[in-house]
Amino acid sequence: MSIKLPAGAGEGEAEFNQRWDELLTAMQERFGRRPDLNALLLLIGVQELGQGVAEFTKEQKQDLMHIATCKLFSLSGHYALERTDEEGWPHYKLLTPVPFANLKEQERMLKWHILEYFDSLDE
Repeated sequence: MSIKLPAGAGEGEAEFNQRWDELLTAMQERFGRRPDLNALLLLIGVQELGQGVAEFTKEQKQDLMHIATCKLFSLSGHYALERTDEEGWPHYKLLTPVPFANLKEQERMLKWHILEYFDSLDE
């Protein structure tokens, strides 16, 4: 099985870490706090929902993080947007399973996709 990696996936560790640190620094400058991975997923979920900043329940925050994860993995062909429901929430369908990885590898894959996501917003 071939795995489609996002742009920059083959870069060296130092270069990858530098790009990640630059993203976190930019987010800190914008929001006043240095985000962790969960905060970035929540931010992406809110962006993809497209309804602006609002108060969300704990369950909605989990749903937003799920939306973000699906959106991120859609960049490498694992998910596709299936529909948007009557309340404007996107729903994704799984196209191909995300490759099994240990926790460290999962985190790295998410970071790659997050960097690609924000790079695509700058284009």
